Parts: sequence; structure tokens; C-alpha cells
Amino acid sequence: MSNNNSTKVEVGFIWQITDDVLRDAFKKNEIGDVVLPFVVIRRLDCILDGINENVRSTYHNFREKVAEDKLDPILRKAAGGLKFYNVSNHTLHSLKDDARNVEINFNNYLNGFNQEVRDILDNFQFDKIVARLIKNRLLYEMIDAICKIDMHSDKIDNHGMGYVFEELIRISNEQSNETAGEHFTPRDVIALMNTILFSTEKEELSIQGIIRTIFDPACGTGGMVNLGKNYILDTLLKDIKNKPTIATYGQELNEQSYAIAKSEALITGEEANNVKHGNSFSQDHFQGKHFHYMMANPPYGVTWKKDQKFIENEALNPAGRFYAGLPRTSDGQLLFLQHMLSKMEREGSRIGVVTNGSPLFTGDAGSGESDIRKWIIENDWLECIVSLPKDMFYNTGINTYIWFLTNKKEKHRKGKVQLINGNATEKVIINGVETERNVFCRSNKKSLGNKRNEITNDHIADILKLYTDFKETQHSKIFDNDHFGYYQLTVEQPLYDDRGKKQLDKNKNPKPDSKKRDKENVSLTADIEKYFAEEVLPHVPDAWIDFDKTRIGYEINFTKYFYEYKSLRNSGAITTEIAVLEKEIFTLLNELLN
Repeated sequence: MSNNNSTKVEVGFIWQITDDVLRDAFKKNEIGDVVLPFVVIRRLDCILDGINENVRSTYHNFREKVAEDKLDPILRKAAGGLKFYNVSNHTLHSLKDDARNVEINFNNYLNGFNQEVRDILDNFQFDKIVARLIKNRLLYEMIDAICKIDMHSDKIDNHGMGYVFEELIRISNEQSNETAGEHFTPRDVIALMNTILFSTEKEELSIQGIIRTIFDPACGTGGMVNLGKNYILDTLLKDIKNKPTIATYGQELNEQSYAIAKSEALITGEEANNVKHGNSFSQDHFQGKHFHYMMANPPYGVTWKKDQKFIENEALNPAGRFYAGLPRTSDGQLLFLQHMLSKMEREGSRIGVVTNGSPLFTGDAGSGESDIRKWIIENDWLECIVSLPKDMFYNTGINTYIWFLTNKKEKHRKGKVQLINGNATEKVIINGVETERNVFCRSNKKSLGNKRNEITNDHIADILKLYTDFKETQHSKIFDNDHFGYYQLTVEQPLYDDRGKKQLDKNKNPKPDSKKRDKENVSLTADIEKYFAEEVLPHVPDAWIDFDKTRIGYEINFTKYFYEYKSLRNSGAITTEIAVLEKEIFTLLNELLN
């Protein structure tokens, strides 16, 4: 059941029968909100089949004899060591035997689950879902529909269940693609991240008995860490008999996304308590813990003003997460990056983070953003950045990048940073017309929100080759760390009075004219005096550098490194292209009308 074909059949069946029940009462983009918690309940119900009687009898024997906090471990033991149980007298199937009282009995059934399961359902806002089902007289029909799906462990193992749940999440997000990008990273982007992130790890992960951890501090529905784990076990180590133990961890602020992530951990046999709810900045539930691998797609351009006081206080602590610097309050991406770097294992960690362009270049020398980049690069943690093709995400078409960071760089990468232009284009002739197409993606057959492109396995293989070859090519550039650093020089010119006389200070030095003050950025590897003599003094002979105001900045100007001049297209080619498009539009209109 855990193979791909049967998984797809199962997911299609689940979606179809629930869609048949819910179609008229729920909008298309709301069906996932109903399906996902019911799938969780059905999976738990199936696993508890054959265990319930022992749990119930144990519950009745001990509930008045021991305190409530002591009762939970007893009931877990009665459930065969499972981390969930149900003490009610009902199952989903038994609820169908009493249609008249299904509402009362279903409520008793839900309350019979242990606290952890009830917390998950609360975060799903399941009470509102049930209320709508009752209002539309669909509760019984929904229970009957979900019972048609066999989710017993002998039919679908935990690994296969993970694929089913991931696929349901994907379909649910596609159905509501106007908000999907907030909590869902496309699988092709994650696949590229996995391929590069774990490309150096096969030998280490093949060691018998090894245990490794994966963490996402903005985990959404948990897909990134789960797909990371699946990639290690099913792709990277597919021919290895002794698989490593991979433990996944995550923290998420959005309640429903947290509920989905925790549910998947619970129904696939993971440690559900490894998924935490809360703000990663002000409520770090993994304080003091370190991880071997970290992956994230933190929100872009989201303010951290409500946590400003807390974060600024921690930034004063040299041992704190944010001591290197603070970005502007309108964007917390670089805070997530610092948060993750603080959790690197001393023996070595690898990190993959998706960002927009802002963390690369926003902020002048001396700003928080620049200081954070300086801290990262001077510590030699930045290994590679891959720019992604445009229109890869559901809710944005802006330029995006994957940063790869590590504190265990391979010897040939030490002191260097590789940049890979995954957003490269090339000229091709299609139907006699010269046009441009992306080198490392193809157009979707159907757009999903803003997602119009996809990265195929072949594209991933091409990008991986650029990474592993570690050579200068048209699409790969390699720089020394200090290449990204620069001195920001303050260039002053003398102040003159109305009569053209130079103004002096008490030490007989020229006073600077603030209106003529200028900034010059000079590479860290340059000779400042030589640069000043050759590039500045020929134009302003009486200028000087105020060295007291010199700042060191760091930026990564991706566009500059891969810029290629493109000549204007000739009018004939444009005219031909317009004619072809007109013909295609005319043909399409005819097909629609006929």
C-alpha cells in the first residue's frame, strides 16, 4: 500500500467520496478543512480497533482510584504503548448503528480521546466543522463515507499513510491556492532543496545505528521535514538495508497548520510531541536543542513588531540568537536564519532556507541586515545560494532563493561561496519564432495561483551537477568570502562661505560640507588609498575620507553576477510572433464557439 500507485488510488478515493458528501454544503476550497481531521480520526479509529476493549476496561477499573495525571500512562500501556487512545463506548462504525443519536454519540466519542488528540482537533477548529455538518444534516453521511476507507495498519503502513496525508494536504492547498503559499511549499522546490542539502550525506547516513534530526522552525503543515525524511529513506538510501533513525521536529504559529503537522506525526507513528505550537522568536520550544538538518520557508516580509521588545532584549545578550544584528521590523526572514544557525550541532549541521531577495542585499553598511550577512559569511557558514525560476510559488511570482549553510564545509569549499543561477533563460526558436525560455524549469500545463512553472527531476539533476562540480560556468559562480564585503567610505568636501573662502574648524582643518557628503563602496580586497586617488580625486581634488565614519558592509548582488546584455529584438521577429499568437487565439476562439 505504501507504493506510489496504490497511494494515489487511495487518495483519489478519499477525496471523491468526501467530495460527494460535502460538495453542496462546503465550498471547494473548504473541503480539505473537513477531510483532513476526519482522515486523522479514521486512522486513529482503525489503529485502535481491537485495542479499545482493553483500554475501556482499564479506564473503568482505574478512573476513580488514581489521579488523572497518573491515569494517562496507565491507559497508554493498555493501548499497547500507543500515544493515543479512546475511552468512550463508541467507534466510528458503531456510531452508524444509532443514526438518531449520532450527534450526541459523536461528541462523546471525540471527548473519549486523550488530551493530545483533543488538542489537535481544537486547533483544527473541529467543533465549527461538526456544527456545519450538523446544520446541513451531513454528520451521519460524513461518518458513513469516511468509514468506507480502510486505514488499518495491515492495509496501509505508517510510511504509506504519510504519503496519503501529504497528498491530501497538497490537493487541499491547490483547491484553495489563493492562500496556499502561506503554509505550503511546492514539492518541486522541496525536492531541489533535499537533493542539494543531502548530497554530501549518504556515507554518514549509511552508518549502522545512526540517529539524525530534521527541524523546521516555520513548519506549516510539516511537509518540508517529512519530505526530507522520505527523501533520505526512499531516494538517497533506497539501496541501503540498514536505514538510519530520522526524527523530525517543527514549530508553527498558525493553529490549523500546526494541527495538520501534529496529526501527520501522530498517524504515521512519529513523536507528535516534537511538533510545537507558538512563535519561534518569542516562544522557542526547542531552546538549547540542536539539529543535524534544518529546512524552512519562512514568511516573506512579515513584521515582527509585536515581538520587538522581546527580540531586542535577547539581541543584547552575546549568547542570544540575535546578537549578530536585527533586520528592520517589517521583515523577519533573517531572524529565522539566525534562529536556525543557533541550533547547529557542534559535530555538523546542514541548513536549507528559502527567502526572497531582501535578505541578500537589503540594508546599508552598518545596518542589521548587513551585519547579519557579515556574521554568516565571516564564520564561513554560507556554502551556496541557488536562485529559483520565477512563478514557482502559489502566492507570489517574485524572485526567490534557496540558501545552503553549514558548519561542516567540505575542504574545497572552505572560504568560498557558490552562486547558481537557477533563474537563467536561453533563446530558442519555436514555430519559427525566436523566444526565451527558462533553462531550469518548464511551464505548468495549468497555473495554480501564481505557480506557473515547475522544476522537473531533469532540471534538479542539472542544478545538482553545477553544485557538485563546483566550477565556474555560465550558470555557476564561485567567490571568496570577502568578495561580498566592502568598505563604505564617507567622502567629504570642504565647506565654503558666500565669498568662496574655505571654512576651517578650531584645529585649522577644513569643515565638511554636509550637502556634498558622499558614500563610496570599495571592495575589502581593494587598496583604499589607491582607489581614492584614481577614482575620486581626479573629479574632486579637495575631497578627503573621514575614516572615523567608515563601515564594513556585506551584500550579495545576484543580478550583477549573472547579468548578460541582451540586444533589442528586431521588428520582423516581433511582427512574426504577433501573427502566430493571433492565429492561435483565432483557432482557440473557433474551438470554443463550435
